[in-house]
Amino acid sequence: MAFSKVSVIGLGYIGLPTAAVIASRGIDVIGIDVSEKAVDTINQGKVHIVEPDLDMVVQAAVTMGKLRASLTPEPADAFMIAVPTPFKEGKQPNLDYIQQAAEAIAPVLEKGNLVILESTSPVGATEKLAGWLQAARPDLHFPGQTGHEADVFVAHCPERVLPGRVLEELVSNDRIIGGMSQACSDKAIELYKVFVRGDCITTNARTAEMAKLTENSFRDVNIAFANELSIICDELKINVWELIALSNRHPRVNILSPGPGVGGHCIAVDPWFIVDSAPESARMIRTAREINDGKPDYVIGKVKAAADEFKRPVIACLGLAFKPDIDDLRESPAMDITKQLANMDVGEVLAVEPNINKLPPSLLSEGVTLVNLQESLEKANVLVVLVDHKPFKSLTIDDVNTKLVVDTRGLFCNK
Repeated sequence: MAFSKVSVIGLGYIGLPTAAVIASRGIDVIGIDVSEKAVDTINQGKVHIVEPDLDMVVQAAVTMGKLRASLTPEPADAFMIAVPTPFKEGKQPNLDYIQQAAEAIAPVLEKGNLVILESTSPVGATEKLAGWLQAARPDLHFPGQTGHEADVFVAHCPERVLPGRVLEELVSNDRIIGGMSQACSDKAIELYKVFVRGDCITTNARTAEMAKLTENSFRDVNIAFANELSIICDELKINVWELIALSNRHPRVNILSPGPGVGGHCIAVDPWFIVDSAPESARMIRTAREINDGKPDYVIGKVKAAADEFKRPVIACLGLAFKPDIDDLRESPAMDITKQLANMDVGEVLAVEPNINKLPPSLLSEGVTLVNLQESLEKANVLVVLVDHKPFKSLTIDDVNTKLVVDTRGLFCNK
């Protein structure tokens, strides 16, 4: 099967880079998104997200006529679904966006098409996707129907890229291809081999879904160990950063770094999908999530104690993104801490986030002011290091020696 046209549903942090990379290989790509602003921006050859070099790749693809965006799906050879999978009340997976994507593309599906779910999903989501497509298109046969050869091939291939290195890792990382049949896996491999240099490893859809959840849960458990260790070290008056550096000199020890919590749409969310699927058995995974979800409250307590030292506390929160040098605020503990501090009226709250131009409404409504790093040093008497962005790493002890510093990232541990 030759792919002359590919459709990517969802033009966010995964979908847009994927669409741009495929287009750079000479394939016509139509990107679909519900945001008219995102569609218009992309069609101008510009980007609405921050990711190194993505602007150049998108501009080149649009200029060459290989990439365009639309609000409305249209026929293609393959459809890649890269929409959000948040959770509902009670930490239950919310598959509404996947269902909406399925219902949107169903009318334009044709026999021989390939549909790939890239969204990080709970076990069984790919089967549900096939079911939703089948319900919308009873004239076509989908995988899972007994006694029928599938007309449309369905697979799950979870993204596994690092924000800040997405373009590089889209190409270089190995990919797990979980087809609903071997034929589905074979079709999916054919597409990924267009742009992936890493290995394409086949399994079934349920194992592919669980693999992504397992990768992120592994990291979450290990971060929880580091976060718990940091709290213990505070109680025992031990420098946790020095302790970890010393412990990691053991050849079989690799402790991760503690922080103010865990953010992003992956590590902070995906473990709950496993807990939801096996609530009685996922005890360690649940505990790790609870430790990491509770770390922001611990940090807030330390900031309040620092603020109590001043008659008029001015608190500068350094960083809002969920990790360094990106603009992604999703599930960010830094955002949560900043918002809660403002809501508690502990003092005046300033936010320093060099990767955004304006604050989200949730912070503006709480009276938070966006300032640059220099302004924060001039105005604040309490500094809270929440994200170790590159500009913050240039700070010295002399820059902050007149302030109380709550350092959740170990920025000053060796200075």
